[in-house]
Amino acid sequence: MNKILYGFIVMFVVLGLGFAGAAQAEVNVNVNIGPPPIVVSAPPAVVMMPQTGIYFVPGVSFDVFFYNGYWWSPRGDRWYRSSQYQGPWGIVQRSYVPGYLFKVPKNYRTVYKNERHINYGEWKNNYGQSKKQGGQLKGQGRKNEGRGRKH
Repeated sequence: MNKILYGFIVMFVVLGLGFAGAAQAEVNVNVNIGPPPIVVSAPPAVVMMPQTGIYFVPGVSFDVFFYNGYWWSPRGDRWYRSSQYQGPWGIVQRSYVPGYLFKVPKNYRTVYKNERHINYGEWKNNYGQSKKQGGQLKGQGRKNEGRGRKH
C-alpha cells in the first residue's frame, strides 16, 4: 500500500511540475514602422566638407547632409530627402541619391571635426546668394557633380 501511495505522490508531483512549466506562456509582438522620424527642430549649424559641396549637421546623433539644394539623411538601407531641414522628409530611391553622398567617409565627423561650424543664418545667406555658383560658400571650390548609383 505504501508503494501505491508513494507512486501516486510521485505521479502528482511530476504531472504538477509538467503543467506548471507548460502554463507559462509568452506573447511577443513586434511591429516595424520604420526608423524614427528625422527631426531637426532648430536651424542647424553646418560644416562643409572641403572640395565636395557637401555640408553636414554636426549637432545631431544621425546623419544629415545638405547637397545640391536638398537635405539628405540615410537611415538603414533607405535615404530620405527634403528641401527644408525641418521636413517634410520623403523616401528617395538610391538611384536618385547623388553619388558624392555615397563617398562620404564613415568617420566624416572625425575627419572634418576641425572645419568651421557655420551658423544657419550665415550659411543660408551665403548659400542662397551662391546657388548659381553650385551652392558653395564664397571662396569654396567644388568637384564635378557625382551621379547616383543603383544598388
